[in-house]
Amino acid sequence: MVAIMKGIRVLEVASWTYVPVAGGILAEWGADVLKVEHPEMGDPQRGLVTSGLVPAGGVAHMVELPNRGKRSIGLDLKSEEGRELLMQLVARSDVFLTNFLPAARTKLRIDVDDIRAANPNIIYARGSAHGQEGPDANRGGYDNSTFWARSGAADTASPDELGYPVTQPGAAFGDVLGGLTIAGGISAALLHRERTGEALTVDSSLLAMGAWAMGASLAAAAAFGIERIPRYNPTDAPNALVNSYRTKDGRFVSLVMLESDRYWPELTTALGKPELITDERFVDHAARMRNNKEAVAELAALFGALTFEEAQRVLGGGRGAWAPVHTPREVLSDPQVLANGYLNDLKDANGTPFQLVPAPLLFNGQPGDTRRAPGHGEHTDDVLGELGLDMDRILELKIAGTVL
Repeated sequence: MVAIMKGIRVLEVASWTYVPVAGGILAEWGADVLKVEHPEMGDPQRGLVTSGLVPAGGVAHMVELPNRGKRSIGLDLKSEEGRELLMQLVARSDVFLTNFLPAARTKLRIDVDDIRAANPNIIYARGSAHGQEGPDANRGGYDNSTFWARSGAADTASPDELGYPVTQPGAAFGDVLGGLTIAGGISAALLHRERTGEALTVDSSLLAMGAWAMGASLAAAAAFGIERIPRYNPTDAPNALVNSYRTKDGRFVSLVMLESDRYWPELTTALGKPELITDERFVDHAARMRNNKEAVAELAALFGALTFEEAQRVLGGGRGAWAPVHTPREVLSDPQVLANGYLNDLKDANGTPFQLVPAPLLFNGQPGDTRRAPGHGEHTDDVLGELGLDMDRILELKIAGTVL
């Protein structure tokens, strides 16, 4: 691997997934990322095990996902001794990463000016639900609410006949996208500091990420004064070659063949009905748009006569873009995923094997170093030793509840 962040020290005071996943990505890229957790409670996400959301004896995957490769120290930031230790760590760090809200940062004295007083050259990076300004700056939020619902994504993705807005496709869907963005912003800020000597603040939010993800739809709404991009069902897709089709065994394939004049002859021939090429209803893209329901119905019948595997073989022989609609479990064995190393085999602190997706970037053809997440306060003694504290002093702090 190319450890592009080797020598960079990141001090993380954050919890849950959205911002911590940025720290996990930087750790995967070679940075020394130190996660600060409360000595007793730790990151609240660790509680998902005791709440029953993770099976007993199972891997705490929602802890592993954002905290890969980090070190953990249990430190009480509300105590003066704990804050003094934090500032010693700040003085040794390149990046301070947090998702604490403005009021909490002020109360704990870890806002920009407080951190820069201990280290003027530190990159200060913060992520939030709603941004640092405005009436909701001190409101917390999660990706399913702020990224997915407030951005317009849930409304856009939900068919009218469903009767309710769909939730985002899986836990941390917006979190991991936002965390990758923050990691990229930190990387750019580090480059800027190296070239100019100026330490920047880096800001992002789930609302900003949601608006960015919905950028094309928001631009269309503004340009044309429409409430949303028009929605359609698979039975009346405007372009029959940009649609999903059900196979006879209840599976689906997704076609995205935007240049329908290019791909219609090839596809209909492969599906065994070349006469559709010269059918006056479908002779060109304009005709197929006018007769879109009929075009969709013809393809639906052809795909409906094939099994999922047969449909994939037919599509695999053509040039147009398509994909099988996989379940998450099927992705684990997708040969293309495996060939490119998009899944890593790991063991957690208890030796239980699990798989984790690495950050979606390669450097010189190599991924980052994906390692397990730390246990709660696993590296407290090591980190305090690096600050020059001997074991007697560390034990005193442990007894006082300042550290874990």
